[in-house]
Amino acid sequence: MKPFRFRATVNGRPVDLPVDPRRRLLDVLREDLGLTGTKEGCGEGECGACTVLLDGRPVNACLVLAPEAAGCDITTIEGVAVEGRLHPIQEAFLEAGAVQCGYCTPGMILAAKALLDKDPRPTDQAIKTAVSGNLCRCTGYVKIVKAVRLAAARLAREEGAV
Repeated sequence: MKPFRFRATVNGRPVDLPVDPRRRLLDVLREDLGLTGTKEGCGEGECGACTVLLDGRPVNACLVLAPEAAGCDITTIEGVAVEGRLHPIQEAFLEAGAVQCGYCTPGMILAAKALLDKDPRPTDQAIKTAVSGNLCRCTGYVKIVKAVRLAAARLAREEGAV
């Protein structure tokens, strides 16, 4: 099959490379761009380990074909930190102990970021709903909810300080 030109913005940088149109976005990110923070857990869209933001929406990169993401703004976990400094969501996950084995963490953080970008003061139920597509076998989710609440509070303070 003839490759197509995969043109997109990934973590704020333009990308333009030839890609087999049958390849998944997950494979392009990990293999072609070296962005290995996006994990492959199940390959079926069930676990959320491969969650990335596609035009601000959380998606399972294992279910998105590369042509579907062409022209989009894609954010992976590598693009969340700001100027080499952890994003407040990342800091909150560490502080709240929401990071255990770490395998689900990138997807959880991106799901939380999508929520907080849309709803800066979410309820606990909204947080649970936002991360419901991300499976975690280690934390029991209590610390994840706590981390998202903590991040929301910090982001609100930062916004108020501007």
